Amino acid sequence: MEPVLVLAHAEADGTLGKPALEALAAALALGGEVTVGLVGSSVQPAADQVASSGARILAVAGEPFAVARYSTDAAAAEALCRASGAAVVIAPGTSRWSRALPGVAYRLGGRVDTHATGIGIRNDVPAITRWFYRQRMEALLTRSQRPWIVLLDAGCLRPWTGAPKSANFEPLAVAAPETRTAVSGVEAAQAGEQTIRPDAKLLFVAGAGWTKKQADGATHTAEAEQLILDFLRRSQASLGGSKSLVDLGGEGEAVLGFMSHMNQVGQTGSTPRHPKGLSTCCHGEEPHAVGWRFIGERRAVNLDANCGWARGKADVVYVADAFAVMREVNRLLAG
Repeated sequence: MEPVLVLAHAEADGTLGKPALEALAAALALGGEVTVGLVGSSVQPAADQVASSGARILAVAGEPFAVARYSTDAAAAEALCRASGAAVVIAPGTSRWSRALPGVAYRLGGRVDTHATGIGIRNDVPAITRWFYRQRMEALLTRSQRPWIVLLDAGCLRPWTGAPKSANFEPLAVAAPETRTAVSGVEAAQAGEQTIRPDAKLLFVAGAGWTKKQADGATHTAEAEQLILDFLRRSQASLGGSKSLVDLGGEGEAVLGFMSHMNQVGQTGSTPRHPKGLSTCCHGEEPHAVGWRFIGERRAVNLDANCGWARGKADVVYVADAFAVMREVNRLLAG
């Protein structure tokens, strides 16, 4: 196996996040010589975290490399790639690396592939798996160009779990490029109630039925909002939405105030990987067949036992009114 470099940026506390540890696990499974390249303001905690992996550790550290910025991230990644001499570079598919590494591949005369879901050895050469056409087709890809930079999607592999120990790393002196920008802070893309939790054990998906007329002939959107938010707070689940629900806002219909297109699951190609999923007031066979492909255990609450989602797409279907079900669930969680 050719030498492999794992690129990882340290989090605010200096440690590595779960996506970086997944990338490290993928690299170690290949069986070749592995180097870990760290970037951040202070990387000692991250180095200690991966020391027991046995990998060589290189680092570009300093205040200019603390925040996500294309110029500094690209300079650090380029230096680490050149110093390691790696033919294959594996990095977590975070927004930070996804922005910088394609440019690094160009500088090095290599190639880059994004949204890989796995990497292994096929016919004695490294190969990646990747989904295409809104997650309907899985491809197996190899490349002859080197270096080959691969960005792995988070949640596809089990993260490496070694015991931390004191580590010595090799620092690289990289002059920070001159920049015309300064990072003054971080503003979340979605204000107000936090509803997107990628690491949650449960994905709760709401459909357009929450905003439609109920058995009494009236809509109960305000109550729907309260029921869903109460459940999310108590269970710490992540919220997903069907395309029909998130599109209602553009049609002048009643909507859930905390729901946006960022919550959409399915037709955009969004495929969450939570251990469990619960769908409520949802129809539409395609969003669930495609968007829920990687959910471990799938359950649904629906008054229509014959809907496209209930027949063959869910492991368990509760034929009941979602309002009544969630009222009782919230009561049990509160107790």
